[in-house]
Amino acid sequence: MSAQLPLVSNPLYSYQFASHHRFPMEKFSLLFKHLCEIGIATQANIYRPGRVRSEVLALAHCPEYIHAFCNNALSPSANRRMGLPWSESLRQRSLISPNGTLLTAQLALKYGMACHLAGGTHHAHYDFASGFCIFNDLAVTARTLLAQKKVQRVLIFDCDVHQGDGTARILQGDEAAFTCSVHCEKNFPVRKARSDLDINLAVGCGDQEYLDIVGAGLSQALRLAQPDIVLYDAGVDIYEHDPLGLLNISAAGIRERDRLVLESCVARGIAVATVIGGGYDRDQQALAQRHAIVVEEAAKLFGGTLN
Repeated sequence: MSAQLPLVSNPLYSYQFASHHRFPMEKFSLLFKHLCEIGIATQANIYRPGRVRSEVLALAHCPEYIHAFCNNALSPSANRRMGLPWSESLRQRSLISPNGTLLTAQLALKYGMACHLAGGTHHAHYDFASGFCIFNDLAVTARTLLAQKKVQRVLIFDCDVHQGDGTARILQGDEAAFTCSVHCEKNFPVRKARSDLDINLAVGCGDQEYLDIVGAGLSQALRLAQPDIVLYDAGVDIYEHDPLGLLNISAAGIRERDRLVLESCVARGIAVATVIGGGYDRDQQALAQRHAIVVEEAAKLFGGTLN
């Protein structure tokens, strides 16, 4: 039995990075620091993932693509689509983060609930990077849990403001892995994939309408998927002032969403592993505190999970 909510993080998630870049690389270390300051993260409940094994990564990604990325051999157009400048630090974090989500899922199966302080790289496709996402931690984790027969069915419930197109395409045809994406219909990516369940939100959608849609969508997804575990992408780019969001959701609305999703899993006795997903506020301290909401709500509920 774990006395505290298991948290998964690695210091290499944040590294020295151009401050003018749209991707907020510092948010991962700021999130960890904030959770330490408020007492949710302690030495007793932090798990540090290492590098993902190549055979695990290859369950969801093309070996040639993995090799090209790791050796800085992608074409200029492929690098542009990735959206991040290649560096050894990027290579390191990209090989650790998928393992972080896998470890989080394994801890969730053991204790009922666990949170990854990164992850949600749902735009990464089988053989190319896209939208700041190199390897798809959600697809890698789902495929690995199923291959290891740790579970029979997985639900990926993705509430990032952008559709989880890479996840949908990688797992298309996997009957044991159910993908559900709740996203803004007029946002990236322009060409949407087909998830098992897509829920499109209108630009400017506000709190109450959003929460009603998420609640109904989650109930439908749980009914259709009948999962042993939920991988929950708790993106905060739905926030009303997020520069890449286009929705009108308050911080209180984000908290209510996270509580709703987590309580629904707990009530059904379903293990749940969370990842932080997107969030692009230039104020990275405020952004980190927004990402902390799902962890705070999970910590409140942890005593009522499967442990």
